[in-house]
Amino acid sequence: MSTTMLPRNRLFVSLAIAFASIAWATPAPAQTASSLKIVVPLAAGGGADILARILAEEIGRAQHISAVVENRAGAGTMIGTEVVARATPDGETVLLTNPAFLINPHIKKVTYDPLVSFDPVCNMVNFPLVFVVPANSPLKSMADMIAMAKAKPGTVTVASAGTGNPTHIGFEVLKKATGLEMTYVSYPGAAPAVNALLGGHITAVYSDYGTISGQLKSGALRPIAVGSKARFAGLPDVPTIPELGYTDYEAESWNGILAPAKTPKDTLARLVSWFSAAGNSSLAKEKLGALGLAPSVLCGPEYSASLKRQYERFGTAIRAADIKAD
Repeated sequence: MSTTMLPRNRLFVSLAIAFASIAWATPAPAQTASSLKIVVPLAAGGGADILARILAEEIGRAQHISAVVENRAGAGTMIGTEVVARATPDGETVLLTNPAFLINPHIKKVTYDPLVSFDPVCNMVNFPLVFVVPANSPLKSMADMIAMAKAKPGTVTVASAGTGNPTHIGFEVLKKATGLEMTYVSYPGAAPAVNALLGGHITAVYSDYGTISGQLKSGALRPIAVGSKARFAGLPDVPTIPELGYTDYEAESWNGILAPAKTPKDTLARLVSWFSAAGNSSLAKEKLGALGLAPSVLCGPEYSASLKRQYERFGTAIRAADIKAD
C-alpha cells in the first residue's frame, strides 16, 4: 500500500468514528402512540359505547392513528376495568368508565384500587339521574311522589338497574334525606325496569338520562325530577331534587377516561391533550347534542381530585344504607 494513502485512510476512519459517536449520543425522538384502544366495560350500543366511538373517530382523524373501541362487558364493569389495570402503561390502552368504577370496590371483591391502579386522564361528559313515571301516571311531580310516600309508607316502589349502581345509591340517599319509607326494587338492567314500570308493576324508575332518553322523547315516560344541583339543559322544565328543599342532594352519572397506573408523565400529558381536544371538538358537540348531552371535560389533577371526593362520598352512602352486592 502506498504511504501517501495512509493519512487519507486514517482521516476517513476518524471521521466515521466521530459521526458514529454523534449519532450514538443524540437522543432518539420521543415515541408517539401508533394506535389507541378505548376499552368500554359495558355492552355495545349504550351511551358509554357511543361516546367512546365519537372520541375514537375524532382522535383517529386528528392524530392520524388507528383508534378503536373494544367492549369488554361483564361483572358490573369489573372485567373491562381489570383488563386495563393490567395493560402496559404505554398510552395505547385506556378505559372509558362510569361511577361503577368507584362503587364496585365498596361492595365487591375487586383486583384494582380506583385511586392507585389508574392514572386519571379526563372526565368527558356528565349527565343527570332522572326519576320517571309512566305518561299515564297520576303522579305529576316529585312532590306528588313524596306526598304519596308520606300518606302510604312503603307503597312507593322505585326501580333501577341493579343493586349498588349510582341510581340505587342516589335513591338510598334520598330516602335518608326525606326520612320516608320507600321500597327499592332491583332489576338486571334499565330495560326490564322500564318494562315493569310501563306494565304498572312499580311506581317509578330512577335512571341515567342517556338510557331512557328515547322513551322520554317518545312521550312514553314522564320525568318528574333530576338529581343534579342545576337543571339539565336536555330537560329544562324538570325541577331538581335540591329545588324541593333537599339542598345537599346531588346525583349524577358521568363517563371518563383513565390510563393504567405508572403511565409516563409525557404520555399522560399527550392523552390529556388528545381527549380534551376530542371532547371539545365540533364533532363531539354535534353528536352528543343529538343525545341531549354536552361535553363536560375535566382533566388532570382536577379530575383526580373529583374521583377521590366521589369515592369517599359513595363509600359513606353505601355504609349508611348497608348496601350489599347482589
